[in-house]
Amino acid sequence: MDSIELIINIIIIGLLIPTIIYAYRLNKNLTLLRQNQSSLSKLIQSLNEATYKAENSIPKLKSATQSTSGELKEVVNSAKTLKDDLTFINERADNLADRLENVIHNSRKIKEAPQPSETAPQSSNKKKEEKGFQTQISEQDAMRSEAELELLKALRAIK
Repeated sequence: MDSIELIINIIIIGLLIPTIIYAYRLNKNLTLLRQNQSSLSKLIQSLNEATYKAENSIPKLKSATQSTSGELKEVVNSAKTLKDDLTFINERADNLADRLENVIHNSRKIKEAPQPSETAPQSSNKKKEEKGFQTQISEQDAMRSEAELELLKALRAIK
């Protein structure tokens, strides 16, 4: 029986050695925790203060968001109206540009074709219209070519 007691004692000693080592490490960690307990309590206190401040600033943030949201909606609505106006103006400008291009194209055709004054005398009505029109235009307009005059007629007709 002595040998069985000896084996049991050796097993108990083998199990007690890791237990003693674990207890030593645990004691060392608990000592460090006790030493840092004051700094840990300060850390917890500052965390509580930060949480309190964050909770108090949430209503302020909500009210600021709501007021800004209302202002932003007004700006967006205004921008939509301006966008519609600009789209309308752009369409009108495109139409005017097309008409102007047609007038310029037609005036170039007229300029390239033989002039009616060179080939045949003008009718008296046409002469009266041109004379009446030329009295309306300034001296500077009188110096311009016929293509420019046609262009000016078309622009004035648009107004």
